[in-house]
Amino acid sequence: MSQARCPHCRSFVYLDTLVCPGCEAELAYHVPTRAFVGIRKGQAVVDGENWYTCSNRDWGCNWLVWENASAGRCFSCRLTRRRPELNDTVALEKLAKTEEAKRRLLLQLADLGLPIVGWEQRKGGLGFDLISSLSEGKHVTIGHANGIITIDLAENLDDRREALRVKLGEPYRTMLGHLRHEIGHYYQNVLLGDDALWDRCRELFGDERTSYRDAIKRHYKFGAPTGWHESFISEYATMHPWEDFAETFAHYLHITGTLQTAAVIGIHLDASVTNLRDTDVVPLASYRYEPIQRLLTDWEWMSQAFNRINRSMGFGDLYPFTIVAPVRHKLAFMHDIVTRAPINEDEQEALVTAPAAGSA
Repeated sequence: MSQARCPHCRSFVYLDTLVCPGCEAELAYHVPTRAFVGIRKGQAVVDGENWYTCSNRDWGCNWLVWENASAGRCFSCRLTRRRPELNDTVALEKLAKTEEAKRRLLLQLADLGLPIVGWEQRKGGLGFDLISSLSEGKHVTIGHANGIITIDLAENLDDRREALRVKLGEPYRTMLGHLRHEIGHYYQNVLLGDDALWDRCRELFGDERTSYRDAIKRHYKFGAPTGWHESFISEYATMHPWEDFAETFAHYLHITGTLQTAAVIGIHLDASVTNLRDTDVVPLASYRYEPIQRLLTDWEWMSQAFNRINRSMGFGDLYPFTIVAPVRHKLAFMHDIVTRAPINEDEQEALVTAPAAGSA
């Protein structure tokens, strides 16, 4: 849970803040304490230890690196396996926005207690190829393979991303959404550790061993089946069991992440002043020890409130999706496999402070 305030003037700051908008102090983010700290000449002292700014700070990274780390890049930046060339300044600007979304993703995964092992540490470990189809001169396919998530930085161009959203009939398309979806593919193999879990997964999502190539052809030729909304969270989820799992996992992250933010900044529904509900709705920073019913009930009411706020500004709904009964069962499965993942606090801290073996 982030303490998103300036340590000097106590102004509110966002997770990507480099300079406080209130007092103009230089700030950096200390991941183990989830707090911003002031820096001087690229350095900060936290609990008696020296920390340094990430070597990618010029490209927007505000994370700190432990003084005993053998690399000058933070944990998030080390997970990036491929990136644009240094002379490709346009692509690097788009990379900065994507890295911002990636840092937000990694913080959420750590808060959920999910294991994060990098590609340099283990074969099949998590890594990111963040490249641009505008630079590569060829189409870059967003996807996941063997732990590596590929993202097309060109989608940071609003007109390009919006054109794709309309073409594909999607109600929502963001870089963070891409990352949350693709990380779902990664965690399907990480979290389903035995045959019993795979059997339960196949009962809910279908058999992922069916031909993916045939599923793609069918989906883009005929589209989603009639009545898809009665069983799936999105049209794309209907394409193949892999995509249904990843879409549902992404929505679990959408929901828990937004509720956590609401909890951190103190947003709740007060029954004495709202006509939405007769009892208070108070979001939690963590639902790890709560049943899925509590999570989804809180989200049902909070998302209605968020949608009303968006509409008051003339935007579409913040959460333009309907969670029907079959999707609730799928989300319950996500809640089960995420909350049963063992939390090793020492490991989590080591992942974000110490360098990967042999990293440069």
